[in-house]
Amino acid sequence: MGAPEKTTTSNNNSSMQRVKVYRLNDDGKWDDQGTGHVTIDYLERSEDLGLFVLDEEDNETLLVHRISSDDIYRKQEDTIISWRDPEYSSELALSFQETTGCSYIWDHVCNVQRNLHFNTLNNETYHGANSELRELPEVELSTLPSILKVVVDSSITDQLCVTELILHDQKFFRKLMDLFRVCEDLENYDGLHIIYKIVRGIILLNSPQIFEKIFSDELIMDIVGCLEYDPDVPHVHHRDLLKAHVFKEAIPINDPLASSKIHQTYRISYLKDVVLSRVLDEATAASLNSIVHSNNGMVVTLLKDDASFMKELFTRLKSPSTTPESKTNLVYFLQEFCNLSKSLQMVQQLRLFRDLVSEGIFEVIGDILLSDDNKLILTGTDILMLFVSQDPALLRSYVSRQEGVSLIGLLVKGMLKDFGDDMHCQFLEIIKSLLDTYSPAGQRDAIVDVFYERHLDQLLDVISSSSCPPYAVHKSTHSNGSLHSQTSIKPEILLNIYDLLCFCVLQHPYKIKSKFLLSGIIEKVLSLTCRREKYLVVAAIRFIRTLISLKDEQLMNHMAKNNLLKPIVDVFVDNGSRYNLLNSAVLELFEYIRKENLKTLVKYLVETFWVELVKFDGLPSIQSLKVRYDQAMEQATNQNGPYALNTRRRVDERGLEKEEEDYFNEDSDEEDSASASMSRTTRIRAQPALSNGSSLSPSPRAGGLVDYEDDDDDEDYKPPPKTKPEKTQEDEGSLEFQFRLKRKISKQEADSVKKRLLTKNPMKSKESVFATLCSTLSQAVLPSKNTPNTSQDNKDKGDTAPNKETDDKNTLTVGPEVAINGS
Repeated sequence: MGAPEKTTTSNNNSSMQRVKVYRLNDDGKWDDQGTGHVTIDYLERSEDLGLFVLDEEDNETLLVHRISSDDIYRKQEDTIISWRDPEYSSELALSFQETTGCSYIWDHVCNVQRNLHFNTLNNETYHGANSELRELPEVELSTLPSILKVVVDSSITDQLCVTELILHDQKFFRKLMDLFRVCEDLENYDGLHIIYKIVRGIILLNSPQIFEKIFSDELIMDIVGCLEYDPDVPHVHHRDLLKAHVFKEAIPINDPLASSKIHQTYRISYLKDVVLSRVLDEATAASLNSIVHSNNGMVVTLLKDDASFMKELFTRLKSPSTTPESKTNLVYFLQEFCNLSKSLQMVQQLRLFRDLVSEGIFEVIGDILLSDDNKLILTGTDILMLFVSQDPALLRSYVSRQEGVSLIGLLVKGMLKDFGDDMHCQFLEIIKSLLDTYSPAGQRDAIVDVFYERHLDQLLDVISSSSCPPYAVHKSTHSNGSLHSQTSIKPEILLNIYDLLCFCVLQHPYKIKSKFLLSGIIEKVLSLTCRREKYLVVAAIRFIRTLISLKDEQLMNHMAKNNLLKPIVDVFVDNGSRYNLLNSAVLELFEYIRKENLKTLVKYLVETFWVELVKFDGLPSIQSLKVRYDQAMEQATNQNGPYALNTRRRVDERGLEKEEEDYFNEDSDEEDSASASMSRTTRIRAQPALSNGSSLSPSPRAGGLVDYEDDDDDEDYKPPPKTKPEKTQEDEGSLEFQFRLKRKISKQEADSVKKRLLTKNPMKSKESVFATLCSTLSQAVLPSKNTPNTSQDNKDKGDTAPNKETDDKNTLTVGPEVAINGS
């Protein structure tokens, strides 16, 4: 018995599976021992089987493990097999790249364990309850209860023995099925119920070898017939349902093995999901799924390797003479074919998808999206989603070329189409994948440019046509009392558009910023805040929140200038005190603006909408927003305080000094004469500040100023009128009055004076200096003219003469103050 088993095992393990080897260290962490390929083979100089892992690079042995009959192996998450090695007292684990490889090795490990147990039974080392069992009872109507007891009432080790006995009895199933047909013809329901329990128990033994026998074309229909007679449920004719099922071949499959595996997969799936759905345990269900998965991979491999089959498939899909019904079946077959490719290993999947692209699958999908059949269109998007999930670069590469540009338009059109209750978010996901910034730069730029230039406005037009006028009633009532919507666009479509716009804001901030500022997209998006669907209003708020997260000052200024947040504040105020998603979305928006200290928006919100928001002052977010605004205003006030004013004054004074210096450095006779007379002018203006408090200023005369007879230059000069504050004659010449007047000048007047001085041009400065010079000379000579008050002037002459020296001294001290105050 050992020799045949050895040959079988060697043939089954000819294929090697890629794995990583892990060992648990003393710290409780898994150490990576390397990557290689695992197989099951005989140990050197031994009849025992073991696991061998060979390094994929240098072919060195990473692991050799003798398979034990003890229950030490565990399968985790469909890709990991772990155990505790008794020889090395350490935990080991194999992490498989593919689930099929893990299932393949796990099944063979279980088979080796069963063989070890069976050999133990043959050597009489096992002393269980059925240790005397050497063969199954003969299959007869009278022995059915005994067979049922052996199959159902055995322990785990007994079940291994029963499995081996069934497998070695080549006529067991044939005899059992013959007896089933006899009982069915005689309508012996007691016998049929016992046969049902026997077949169910054999399936629950969960043996891959038994599955291979009972799922063969010769036995499968009789096995299904046995399972129809469940005593706990009414009788169901499963065989009739399977026979009535018509296998459609969109293209004839000439490979008999592929056709057989397709039929077997369908029947196994029917058994698992319909017939035995109540009684299967998890382990048996997993084994059946593994068989289905393996069959699918085999079918896809057989079909894709058939060059004539693939060529005929795409020839019919592209042919205009293909009937609509035939083309529909071909599209469904193509979708199923792509779905089954998931059963292949990753490398084989990618190779298959590249072959499909070279055959022109994207051109076929483009024709499908132009169809009027909504179900066919959604089938085409399913195929595109498979490409997006497996290798999106293939789709991007096609769309970035000239022949694939139209596919973006078809996707946008499909995104805006109403498919009834069917999902159309697949269009959104495909477009997102195409616009993703993680794609190669050349492909991405071409796709993004096409989308923004040709299709973004199409989405925005849909939003504009779906909006209602500001503050308009959301519903209209007919005379019969019925309500109708203002637009036929489904809210789900608008929601998808919002999601796409938010995605574009995050992925292409600079490109979409210029689009927003130039075409008024923000206003169009916010126009939907008056819709009755609150989730659309929340979507609009989420869009603004995404836009603000860019922290772009130009965009924020645009929002504040155009009062774009008014619709959001209005819906928040209209929502009142209701605590719902709309309330939370607006409060989160305000909280984000406050936390990020976006001063432009903080100032805009508080100064523009505080009258409406003050009623919600009890909410922490609103209160914190107002506090942030007050802090910003206080900070601005501190910057504009006395210290800041003095700093600006010093800057202004330095600017004036430089302006005067540049002016007086100019080479001009007129400027030289003005410069020469500047000191005299200053001294004359300083004359009121005498030590005895007397004034040298002339008293007012009824006749006005006396003309100069010896000065021709000033004959026609008329000094400009001067506006002076009214004051008494005694205060006019006193120095105390000038200082008191200076202290009374308000901050506003000082700023206006400085502004006037700063904005004067040099030509006006020249004219002002010349006018001041002439006025000063006129006032200086008034005491020497002959007037009716000559006697009074002669009397005062003696008092004024001794003070000329004091006048010259005061010129140095008073002059700068007079110049600063603009006197």
